[in-house]
Amino acid sequence: MTKISTSFNDIVRIIKDGDTVIVGGFGLSGIPEKAIMALAEQGTKDLTIVSNNCGVDDWGLGLLLQNKQIKKILASYVGENKVFEEQYLNGELDVELVPQGTLAERIRAGGAGISGFYTPTGVGTPIAEGKEHKKFNGRTCILETGIVGDVALVKAWKGDSYGNLLYRKTARNFNPLAAAAGTKTIAEVEKLVEIGDLDPNFIHTPGLYVQHILKGENYEKRIEKRTVRA
Repeated sequence: MTKISTSFNDIVRIIKDGDTVIVGGFGLSGIPEKAIMALAEQGTKDLTIVSNNCGVDDWGLGLLLQNKQIKKILASYVGENKVFEEQYLNGELDVELVPQGTLAERIRAGGAGISGFYTPTGVGTPIAEGKEHKKFNGRTCILETGIVGDVALVKAWKGDSYGNLLYRKTARNFNPLAAAAGTKTIAEVEKLVEIGDLDPNFIHTPGLYVQHILKGENYEKRIEKRTVRA
């Protein structure tokens, strides 16, 4: 069974208006940039995006913001995007800020089939408003729910035609969590290898979680804030 697709533009057509899309990556590290570019070109709208952040103004998920394709975003950090700020302040964008660890666990829980969990993070803050509170060993916790996406978009270093994935260094951030939490998962890889080339002991995402895999070309590997000597 091969899961290889050849066209990003064709494969992102499974994403429909109003879908919830979980996107891997941390800042600009490990983002599925080719799939995002294809989704921007497709113009799918009213999306709910679940991601660590929303990229920068002209790259990553920032491209979808520029096109006003995002209706709501669940994120833990939003500080690098002026378009994000403008749309939020103008009431065009619904934002749910989620503590980073809680966001990671909500995605992981969704992928593991866990409906909800209790955490002390956020107790006594606006994050806890309207959520069930419960005490465990004398410590107050709030109920958080797992997140499952209609589609997940992830980026890996290597992958095979079964969809087994290996991430490289920092790109092993939200990608494994996102891959497991998508009802359908699209994985783009830098290197497409033969079956058996990946050591089973070091596979980060088993192919069970991946429905489509594509090889990307000419990755830019941008840096959010470049610091150099004077």
